[in-house]
Amino acid sequence: MREHDFPARERRTRGKGRFDDDEPQFLRHGRQPEPVSADPDDGPDPETGESWSSWDDAVHGPQPHPAWLVTELAAKDTDLGVLKTGKEADVHLLRRAVPDSDRSCLLAVKRYRDANHRLFHRDAGYLEGRRVRRSRENRAMAGRTAFGRQMIAGQWAAAEFAALARLWEIGAERGSISVPYPVQLRGTELMLEFLGDPEEGLAAPRLAQVRPDPAGLRDLWEQLVDALVVLARAGLAHGDLSPYNLLVHRDRLMMIDLPQVVDVVANPQGGEFLARDVRVVSTWFAARGLPATLADPAVLTEQLLREAGLR
Repeated sequence: MREHDFPARERRTRGKGRFDDDEPQFLRHGRQPEPVSADPDDGPDPETGESWSSWDDAVHGPQPHPAWLVTELAAKDTDLGVLKTGKEADVHLLRRAVPDSDRSCLLAVKRYRDANHRLFHRDAGYLEGRRVRRSRENRAMAGRTAFGRQMIAGQWAAAEFAALARLWEIGAERGSISVPYPVQLRGTELMLEFLGDPEEGLAAPRLAQVRPDPAGLRDLWEQLVDALVVLARAGLAHGDLSPYNLLVHRDRLMMIDLPQVVDVVANPQGGEFLARDVRVVSTWFAARGLPATLADPAVLTEQLLREAGLR
């Protein structure tokens, strides 16, 4: 179906805002289209809760796009409610569907809080190694002005989208790390693959919620080590890894919540972030019965630092 086949929707020209200055240099893969702010006319219908798909004016995830993803411009988005709330962002469940067809998919929509809400309480450390080019923006971010806080929110969104896109491509090629597919980025809103039961709309459990048997526990640990090695070889650390931002979806460990991803080479505290990630998850696995010889944080940290070229 072609764009001019959509009589119900006229394409509009929207103003473009600067975006590439907010995207971390260490995650950039060439120039991306710039996302734009939402058009007031694109809000949900007050009666149905539906709005036109925002696919056409967003930055898109890696190609080829998965077959399940609805990209038709005739699609409509329906917010189905909140999946998760947090200090920095809320995650909603959204259905994107083409009317009068069987084309639909569920998406997780992560919406970062605006400048009047609290952002990451440790953001100064995470932002080391991420610097925008213009001094005015740097001063605003350092001073935590309203504009600076909004700049930081944009950096979190851009960093998470770019990290997910990069890791998705690595996982698709090597199968050694699993993340939700990053569908699109629009301002400070990310749309991601929904991980869970599509029939019930229930999200996959967090690692902290599962109680695997010894064999399952060891399998999850081995998946986690493989994923951390992939990150380290890419010069990255999750930065805030815990059993609460790892999901178990169809027996596969899925890494989520990557806005604070750390360049372990450019960030002076990179090695410390990596070591803390390992310490937190190792403690959880050891407490659930994984042998200490396997879940030794010092041994794994040293391995990952070597993989990252820091040893």
